[in-house]
Amino acid sequence: MSAPAGSSRPYLNRNLAAFGTTIFAEMSALAAATGSINLGQGFPDTDGPAEIAEAAVRAIRDGRGNQYPPGPGVPELRTAITAHQQRFYGLSHDPDTEVLVTAGATEAIAASLLALLEPGDEVIALEPFYDSYAACIAMAGAVRVPLTLRAPHFRPDLDALRDAITPRTRLLLLNTPHNPTGTVLTPEELAVIAELAVERDLLVVTDEVYEHLVFEGAHVPLASLPGMRERTVTISSAGKTFSFTGWKVGWITAPPALVSAVRSAKQFLTYVSSGPFQYAVAEALALPDSYFDDFRADLAAKRDLLSDGLAAAGFEVFRPQGTYFITTDVSPLGEKDGLAFCRALPGRCGVVAIPNQVFYDDKSAGATQVRWAFCKRTDVLQEAVERLRRL
Repeated sequence: MSAPAGSSRPYLNRNLAAFGTTIFAEMSALAAATGSINLGQGFPDTDGPAEIAEAAVRAIRDGRGNQYPPGPGVPELRTAITAHQQRFYGLSHDPDTEVLVTAGATEAIAASLLALLEPGDEVIALEPFYDSYAACIAMAGAVRVPLTLRAPHFRPDLDALRDAITPRTRLLLLNTPHNPTGTVLTPEELAVIAELAVERDLLVVTDEVYEHLVFEGAHVPLASLPGMRERTVTISSAGKTFSFTGWKVGWITAPPALVSAVRSAKQFLTYVSSGPFQYAVAEALALPDSYFDDFRADLAAKRDLLSDGLAAAGFEVFRPQGTYFITTDVSPLGEKDGLAFCRALPGRCGVVAIPNQVFYDDKSAGATQVRWAFCKRTDVLQEAVERLRRL
């Protein structure tokens, strides 16, 4: 952004100047302009359980949450979050001191990084990054240090992780299941990461929003490993698990001192949000196991449908272990630039995807990779597969 007349300083904070408009905004606008099937942004095209939507309506009608909810989140939701952690992972938390409700996981990430980092601190994060990570690290004045996950297996190089830790390293930022690659960190990988965090006295922030979307293996929270509970901020949200991404209800669980630190930053971001939806999410977290099992099975079938269709269209497909997303390589189609490919794709066959290179500092590592979202209706995915055959 250029400076105004008579001023030598641009309007935009220089820490954010490099980020520009997100790729999601660009590609979603392209989908709308061309009438293309949008397999770019990761949101479902159907709503979640009707009884949970009705719970939100009921809360509004009953006047629950229509005014400012409590800063840490409504007690019903905080209690439901602790029950969820105990039910699925055997983790015990105090709902009054060890839970904080946020405006989605994105705010939880921002508040955690703004609270825990100071200028010059180093943050090691799995690359490719979810795009808000780099921006939030920059806003905190910290330095991101990528640990690159490389095709075709996208596993972390744990020796490289050890070598990347310096006296300036403050925090590890992990995402498992990982967006965009679909990698699920194994218990063995997590054990090494935990040992390093304890040995080097590092804080860890874990983004676990896809915790219930694991198709191969199992999700293991890092906080459940020895020595990690007291140094880990665990982040999750309702959007991905219950298909209500617009409600923006997220949370952190952590020891009291870490929750207090993150809340100190969060209170100056949104302060509070999503009042009635918090009551509905509390009910959602108590849904029976059958809901979670059926939801996962439905998405696994959609993953396989789109993976097979992409392979038939000529892509190299890296079938994900979890999340909403499939990563492919466009090289077998004779393409060398994933960004150019994605910008041309709507005109070629009426489908929109996301170029992975925007998630990398090392652009060459993801130059030919493209991400596709399969959290769509089966008929939409079938139509997308049919269109992709034109390639």
